[in-house]
Amino acid sequence: MTTTQSGSRPGRATAPRTLAEELRARSDQALTGLLRARPDLLNPVPGDLTQLAARLSSRASALRALERLDRFTLQVAEALAALPDGGPDTAVRNLLTGPARVKPHPAADPADREAVTAALPAALTELREQALLWGPDSALRLVIAVREALAPSASNPGRTGLGPTLAEATVGMSPARLQQLLTGAGLPPTADPVTAVAALGALLTDRRRCAALLAEAPEPALALLERLVWGPPTGTVPDAARPVTADEVRSPVEWLLARGLLLPSSAGSVVLPRELALHLRGGRSHRTVEPAPPALTATTAHDPQTVDAAAAGQAHTAVATVEELLEAWGLTPPATLRAGGLGVRDLKRAALILECPEPTAAFWLELAYTAGLLAPDGEADERWAPTPGYDTWRQQPTADRWAHLARSWFTASRVAALTGTPDGKGRTRAALGPELDRTLAPVVRRAALTLLADLPAGSVAGAEALLPVLRWQRPLRGGPTGPDGRDLRDQLTSWTLAEAELLGVTGRGALAGPARALLTGADPAPLLEPLLPQPLDHVILQPDLTAIAPGPLLTPLAQALALCADVESKGGATVYRFTPESVRRALDAGRTAADLHTFLGRHSRTPVPQPLSYLIDDVARRHGVLRVGAASSYLRCDDPALLAEVIADKRAAELRLRLLAPTVLAAQAGPETLLGVVRQMGYAPVAESAEGDVLITRPDSHRTLPRTAPVPLPDGPPRPDATLLAAALKAIRAGDRAATAVRRETVAGPAATVQQSGPARADLRQLPRTAAADTLAALQTAVLLGERMWIGYINAEGLSSQRVVDPVKVEGGFVTAYDHLSDEVRTFALHRITGVAEVDED
Repeated sequence: MTTTQSGSRPGRATAPRTLAEELRARSDQALTGLLRARPDLLNPVPGDLTQLAARLSSRASALRALERLDRFTLQVAEALAALPDGGPDTAVRNLLTGPARVKPHPAADPADREAVTAALPAALTELREQALLWGPDSALRLVIAVREALAPSASNPGRTGLGPTLAEATVGMSPARLQQLLTGAGLPPTADPVTAVAALGALLTDRRRCAALLAEAPEPALALLERLVWGPPTGTVPDAARPVTADEVRSPVEWLLARGLLLPSSAGSVVLPRELALHLRGGRSHRTVEPAPPALTATTAHDPQTVDAAAAGQAHTAVATVEELLEAWGLTPPATLRAGGLGVRDLKRAALILECPEPTAAFWLELAYTAGLLAPDGEADERWAPTPGYDTWRQQPTADRWAHLARSWFTASRVAALTGTPDGKGRTRAALGPELDRTLAPVVRRAALTLLADLPAGSVAGAEALLPVLRWQRPLRGGPTGPDGRDLRDQLTSWTLAEAELLGVTGRGALAGPARALLTGADPAPLLEPLLPQPLDHVILQPDLTAIAPGPLLTPLAQALALCADVESKGGATVYRFTPESVRRALDAGRTAADLHTFLGRHSRTPVPQPLSYLIDDVARRHGVLRVGAASSYLRCDDPALLAEVIADKRAAELRLRLLAPTVLAAQAGPETLLGVVRQMGYAPVAESAEGDVLITRPDSHRTLPRTAPVPLPDGPPRPDATLLAAALKAIRAGDRAATAVRRETVAGPAATVQQSGPARADLRQLPRTAAADTLAALQTAVLLGERMWIGYINAEGLSSQRVVDPVKVEGGFVTAYDHLSDEVRTFALHRITGVAEVDED
């Protein structure tokens, strides 16, 4: 099928001469795919395709696109950058695999020519779709910014290890020196420097003549070239720019310098020309060419049911751990550091609560924070506390609670494992601090778990197996290198696998079934629910004042039991211990002795032991006998003997008690201090109000105001939705029609600045100019005939633009027209229209 383009012969397709022309020839679907893949191009929306092409050629945009290429596609781009612009795809293939009849370099890894040939079209297509490459297969051209970023040079040889071309390395070299190089290489003199450089370049690219020249080289000179052949292509030489001739050679370096086989790159260094390096390599641009990712094999395998069961058990533990931590922090919320985050001491206390190492405690804290269950309370003395969302989350089924945690971890940009590591200034990063965000984290998590999902169910693959594939997929997304020499991606991969095991995403190292649903965007809760242990509604009371929960308890039962007993040990079964302090805690919360007896009798599979009944009754009998109120504070009791006992106790000295009446003691401490000290003395006082009523001091957890979960840092600009893409494409197409419209000067007046005798393409740098009367007449005629017009317009801010419009009405000093640039009907002020021209639609 042939097409006809403006300025070309009918029936013959012509190749685009610029990137803008190629974009103009693309379908709407192809342009939409480009804008979706590179959303940075839409900030702001380009006015036309010429502006889009200019934005594609910007260095920042090109580098972002290069970071998302796989290794082979990047190697293709690097090979193109090492070739002259406009080369064919066969030259790219030969540069990757070496020419078919040329012996490869011994140090080069074998290249699978068939695999490269099969994978090359897809790589070129990817580069074209990303608008990093344009032109037909016979004349491939990299976008300028891509060529500048990937072209090898003496200071930046890149991944190819090549240096500059001979022409680039001889820039600024004197004509006399170039003639000396020709003589040293055995070439005849030329008339000018340009032809001299061309002659030397032709010598190095002619395999037969170049091999003959190298055959004359001494062995030390060849050994020197061998050291530079795979890069880096530079070496240090004193006085490298000295004009050495073939007759003055005294060393291997001078032999190479005299013949242009090494060229000075600075006063003290030399560089191997790219043409000679390719000759020595056997025509290869890369030592190792990888047209396909490395094979991922499992290190071991488990039964999938065993994996799911192990993961489900850990998922239940993860939910219980987060709940335990937030329950404790609700009662005693730790302070927030001035710079944000959590202090080292509070992190250690959290680790003691959870009975785990500090790095693991930091993971659970970050998990709660990213899930929106934990946040600073925003008070003057800011503290970390559970959010109201935690109360809602706590009432949900365990499977739903785990799904919420897993989704939050999966998309979070925060990295808990960075806690305790030094930042760029040598300061230690705090848990929950603001320095823990990394945009690469969710990318690596998804990539690593996706690779595990591609393996058969139950298969285990460690970081050592995953990293070669991850590096092939995104070779430029390694991130900064740490003190241990590993880049951020390597560290994140190891951390991801460890955190996935803690959270129950994996079991025994293999990806669990619910996690596979999580990767696809499905709800993992239905898959996890049957695997979780069923919560129990009973405990076993023991005569030694303990209660054993043989499994997970229903949430209301667990909360009520935690109010009147302390957790003594955790594991497959949880052991609770009843103490006078724990029973008093329940009484302080408003429970009565009868309530506790009823509660325990209803939920115990065994009769309530007599020691436990005695404990409850004894604490209840003494509970509230002493009353604390505010005088500053006072201690009141109907038993004068008990007050005498209290005032005589040396432990009460700090309260500075004095007897006001036989049944009242006054203290010079606040009610809270008085209440705490008297309890430490072994009594069971209660607080009372100014009216003498008992105050029920419920141990309610501290809560923040409603808080939203932290938003993960975006990995580049946000992806536009379909509506935005469609609107942006319409605007770009409309602007391009206005900018490239072929027009005729239909109205000529004294204000016209350009006289044209035939069709002409609109000049983007100059607006149409016509007299006001001629402009009005032309627009009125266009309304009557339904013609399309090209106008110049200056808005109220003084910004000029060109627009293609369909005039509908002209009256009252305004023109109502359909504007193809904004894709809507607009009103234009006549006095702001600089001129009009008729659009030639032939």
